[in-house]
Amino acid sequence: MRINIFEGILIPFVGTTLGAACVFFMRKTLSKSVQRALAGFAAGIMVAASIWSLLIPAIKQSENM
Repeated sequence: MRINIFEGILIPFVGTTLGAACVFFMRKTLSKSVQRALAGFAAGIMVAASIWSLLIPAIKQSENM
């Protein structure tokens, strides 16, 4: 059970760390347009995550009130 919790925390942590490291070390080699495209892509993912993981379940729970 504790191993599952550890894996559940470790996998997103490693992914986030690797993604941040890529951006940190490659920021001077990427052009401005690529940086803007990647920032827009990340923003879209965050909006989608907030809608599907937060807003839709909240609407479903409020229907029962």
